[in-house]
Amino acid sequence: MHKSLWTESVELPSFPTLDKNIKTDVLIIGGGICGILCTYFLKQSGLNCVLLEKDRICGGTTQNTTAKITSLHGLVYKDLIKNFGKETAQKYFCANEDAIKKYSELSRNIDCDFEFQTACTYSRDNIKIIQEEFNALNSLGANAKMMLESSLPIGFKGAVGLDNQAQFNPLKFLKAIVKDLPIYENTPVIEVTSEGAICSKYKVKAEKIIVATHFPFINKHGNYFIKLYQHRSYVIALENAQNVDGMYVDDDELGLSFRTSGNLLLLGGGGERTGKKCGGWAELERFARKHYPKSKIKYKWAAQDCMSLDKIPYIGLYYKNNPNLYVATGFNKWGMTSSMVAATVLCDMINGKENDYADIFSPSRSIITPQLFINGVETISNFVIPTRRRCPHLGCALKWNKHEHSWDCSCHGSRFGEDGSLLNNPATKGLKE
Repeated sequence: MHKSLWTESVELPSFPTLDKNIKTDVLIIGGGICGILCTYFLKQSGLNCVLLEKDRICGGTTQNTTAKITSLHGLVYKDLIKNFGKETAQKYFCANEDAIKKYSELSRNIDCDFEFQTACTYSRDNIKIIQEEFNALNSLGANAKMMLESSLPIGFKGAVGLDNQAQFNPLKFLKAIVKDLPIYENTPVIEVTSEGAICSKYKVKAEKIIVATHFPFINKHGNYFIKLYQHRSYVIALENAQNVDGMYVDDDELGLSFRTSGNLLLLGGGGERTGKKCGGWAELERFARKHYPKSKIKYKWAAQDCMSLDKIPYIGLYYKNNPNLYVATGFNKWGMTSSMVAATVLCDMINGKENDYADIFSPSRSIITPQLFINGVETISNFVIPTRRRCPHLGCALKWNKHEHSWDCSCHGSRFGEDGSLLNNPATKGLKE
């Protein structure tokens, strides 16, 4: 089992397992950074709330992030303006900028290696798309800048940059945030009902519920199994490598990511849609041997991200006919910033406060996009593949991941160990259960 840099530097506190029936105003399901921030803000607002985590808090994507806090999400703004209009793009930008400010405020009294950086999206071969994103950002008042050179060991045609973005150690941050929060670990939710949730032995009665489980696990509502797919990517932390000035990401979804943490260079990439063939750590190691020949790998890990249909997360009512069930998912590889956005939006919604950004993240918005067709083709093709290994989520064929020795589902991203144990949701049980 590979462990990230963050898990090696922090020991999170343990929380008890639920041992009785309880009642609360708000139940949060899922103990990643999104669920924890929701719990933190709801408790601050005076509401009685409880968080349930099926294993240990921060045991999934949160501990495997590259921990960039930024509003620059690849080349998203030119597409947002084209597909949704300038007002939606403006709200998306402002929501993420507000999230950065909130992290900055909370981190003032937390030793979590928080530091402001310039975030950059570069293209190796297409200056035109960089210029278009630069123009789109500045039309929103973002004060973006064009960059034609950098400290990276690879050449590029150009990059668009934003100052006053940030990076941090997420587990150091969360170790402080979870203090005194009402959390139960090793408490999986079996079913959500109109009155609350049923765990393996006990029940939680709740007026409102937030599902913050990365990929939503309730299939009968919301159509998240067609609105989301998952993307797996890989990271190596290099010692004796170059200290890059800023945070960098390729415009190509399959490109590379760079940032520095202390004396280590975090190099990310090698990914693909979960269940598809990819370069994995081997691709990153080849890059390191070529460009950083004196470097040494200190840590290596993998991350998994939920990708929405239109590059905007789903934050709000799980489905429009239930005013008491909420969701936060589809963060498109930008989970640190989007988790803060989700926590503030959902806290306002639950407290009956108007939120300026809630409408653009509504999970009930139109799903008619090209990605919907791609997801449909992927699901149908995997249903008809004859194989003994089937995903217990919705029955798709599983494929062997040679990099991590796991069985992966390319339909929705569930993953299983060699022994059949569940590694990643939306499946709720292993292959042998």
